[in-house]
Amino acid sequence: MAFITTIYLLYGGNKHKLNKTALRGISVVKKSNLFYQSRQRRPEVDRAEGIYIWGKNGQRYIDGSSGAMVSNIGHSNPNVLAAMKAQMDSATFAYRLHFESAAAENLAGAIADRMPEGLDKVFFVSGGSEAMESCMKFARQWAVAAGQGSRWKVISRFPSYHGSTMGALAITGYGPLTDAFAPLFREMPKIPAPTCYLDRDNLSDHDRGLKYAQMLRDEILAQGPDSVLAFAMEPVGGASTGALVGPDSYYARVREICDEFGVLLIMDEVMSGVGRTGTFLASEHWNIRPDLVALSKGFGAGYVPLGAMIADGEMVETVLDAGGFAHGHTYAGNPLACAAGLAVLGEIDRLDLMANTRTMGEVLMSGLRDLMARHSIIGDVRGKGLLTAFELVSDRDTMEPLPAELRAFERFVEICYARNLITYSRRTRGGVAGDHFLVCPPMIVTEAQIGEILSILDDSLGVLARDCGLEPQGVAS
Repeated sequence: MAFITTIYLLYGGNKHKLNKTALRGISVVKKSNLFYQSRQRRPEVDRAEGIYIWGKNGQRYIDGSSGAMVSNIGHSNPNVLAAMKAQMDSATFAYRLHFESAAAENLAGAIADRMPEGLDKVFFVSGGSEAMESCMKFARQWAVAAGQGSRWKVISRFPSYHGSTMGALAITGYGPLTDAFAPLFREMPKIPAPTCYLDRDNLSDHDRGLKYAQMLRDEILAQGPDSVLAFAMEPVGGASTGALVGPDSYYARVREICDEFGVLLIMDEVMSGVGRTGTFLASEHWNIRPDLVALSKGFGAGYVPLGAMIADGEMVETVLDAGGFAHGHTYAGNPLACAAGLAVLGEIDRLDLMANTRTMGEVLMSGLRDLMARHSIIGDVRGKGLLTAFELVSDRDTMEPLPAELRAFERFVEICYARNLITYSRRTRGGVAGDHFLVCPPMIVTEAQIGEILSILDDSLGVLARDCGLEPQGVAS
């Protein structure tokens, strides 16, 4: 019984696939002691290379989302593996309070060289949540050390996602991930994310950007400027908003408002950073300088858990003069992780992957727009570089989402997975309604591989429309 249940779950609960062909090659046949977010089971991984992952079921899958937008340089890069092996032969762990390491020093230098002027101090962590938590705690300690102890509120946007630790959840705007834990943290103020594609007004994009930025100014005044510590935002949206990009006018105005009130600007570049949008930081597209930056995901690129907070050097000196940064994690600056991270940066440079991201991003975006012309259920296509997404709707004119009970954000992922394409989805409207899908292949992707991804998406959209009784593929006005 356990065997049949496992196979049933592996095949998405589809009993019609439980035949001899389906059973052949399946290696996960016993009860698992692991648990993640649900009971869903997947094939056991066999190997991975480039943009592909092979399961022990004999199937090859296209990693169309780079995992969780992590595997920026692709899988099993030999130069990264060689760098990790060399570091393993030397030392795999050296606690930062006991030893310095060349790997950590070299990686910090390489990151500082890629930052805007003055952002030259790097604090290593092991993931995106830790990076954002570090930014918030550092900002608060700096304010106290600088004689601005009244500042403690971090304004963020809704929807948004900034991590799963308690501090990061306090600035996250995504109900399914925050509601159950609300008694455990102090909710921070939110303003609307610049979802201009949903607006039905007569404003230009430029004026819409200013309108959404003005919401930040209004909220600072409402909270009391002396109490506001920082504004945290993703320059290009991640999982919560599906590669949301605001109007160009939005970004410069946000920087001006933060400067006006002495509010720190924290850029959450956990997903958008390290070249994913075609520049090292996505905020470079608008030529704005953050006060603090959070990096992760593509930083370690799936080879190791790795993240970082990057801070202004003068701010760091203020905190150190006041007694030091009261924060840290055991694996911060781990030499093995730092050696891998340095090698990842080396491969991005050697293969000119940011240029490839810009070029292939245009190819991908053009292809997604073609899909939108073919499928009336696509209401919007957006993103920058290889951080792109499309959103499904019931009505393109009103942008009414699909009925929530269809759970299209889950169904479409399974349809694609059955066709050997991995995609990444979330609820668009605060986690309770709407369906968007991130299409973010590794930065090494080729035009032919993008064509293969688009072909599977095209077929899968038709299947979804038929299965859900939606309008069949065709042009909508």
